[in-house]
Amino acid sequence: MSKKENKFRNYHIGTQAIHTGTDYDMETGAVRRPLHMANSYKLPDDLSQVNYSSTDLLMYSRNGNANQHWLEERVAALYDADDAIVLASGVAALHALFWTLLQTGDRVVYPNVSYMAVYRMFHELFNNKFGVETVMVDMTDLDAVRKAITPGTRLVHIETPDNPTVGVTDIEAIAKIAHENGAILSVDNTFASPYNQLPLELGADFVVDSLTKFINGHGDAQGGAIISNDLDTMDRIRYEAQVNVGSVISPFNAWQIFRGSATFPLRMKRINDSSLEIAKWLEQREHVTFVSYPGLVSNKGHELAKRQMRNGFGGVISFGLETDDKTIEKFCAKLKVVTFAVSLGHDESLIFPQPSYDERINLYPEQFRKGFIRFSVGLEEPEDIIADIDQALREVDL
Repeated sequence: MSKKENKFRNYHIGTQAIHTGTDYDMETGAVRRPLHMANSYKLPDDLSQVNYSSTDLLMYSRNGNANQHWLEERVAALYDADDAIVLASGVAALHALFWTLLQTGDRVVYPNVSYMAVYRMFHELFNNKFGVETVMVDMTDLDAVRKAITPGTRLVHIETPDNPTVGVTDIEAIAKIAHENGAILSVDNTFASPYNQLPLELGADFVVDSLTKFINGHGDAQGGAIISNDLDTMDRIRYEAQVNVGSVISPFNAWQIFRGSATFPLRMKRINDSSLEIAKWLEQREHVTFVSYPGLVSNKGHELAKRQMRNGFGGVISFGLETDDKTIEKFCAKLKVVTFAVSLGHDESLIFPQPSYDERINLYPEQFRKGFIRFSVGLEEPEDIIADIDQALREVDL
């Protein structure tokens, strides 16, 4: 697919978030992109050159829609990349990438700490259904990674910071190991966001971002993106996974995320600052057994995060409480400012316990196997968040 030149590419991320993908509406002169809730678009008079499985021409919304294309321009700009594909969700983007790249007999190396959908895809679906060999490894242990990545490895997939322990993986080092063995590196950058980390600059071949989270930022629309400078493979992903599997984003969700993304850099700056303040407070709080946040000097990934992240360390904190699962549920229910719900990256702070009976719990470092909570910091005043956590802890005698 031919990509429009980004005339704002040399500007800062905050300016790109406002201007890339925008233009005057040709019919009305409006300075806002309209929402086009259309399934079909006018075809050219001469159909002899039309490829009905192509995404080059607006003709049917499964092949792409106008709001999707404008959002793709913006996401590519935020990542300083040549191309982005926007699909229905973060999981749709992950699946589209894996579906396109992998075939029977390929080997995949992926983290033992990863998002649940990645665990399901590789631990169960791709190997059982399609004969893809999948191997879990501790991505923070470079020697273990070297042993796991054999010459037959097709794909190495990492998350950094990872979900849910917020561990930090060395993108540049793993890119080097992968490429030396002829493998492709993909990076899930959702926890960091492009405000804080640009994996393509560190050697990644593909980046995946759940736009549902920080880039949208308002908890009201789902979307996911694949970002890369490999235009040929990106065209294959569009053809194989978007058009012929049908994981396209709706115009309305694309329009919502496009709108939300304009304030993304401002929100991330606030979230970065608040998260560090709250993590420091949690670290000093009695009955808190650990705090995992890359911005803390005490964090084992801190020095690496300082090298490969910019602007800040993201909006997710994992921490532990010296108590059982039921008490943690009661603690979450006592919160008044922080919302007891799944997901992350919203305007409101979100908290979610990781129970000790989770089937993946023994894959995590030992400190995460009891009393483990994942906390996504929102836009509320950090003092109010801290006071809320403090009162809820006291309510459950912690």
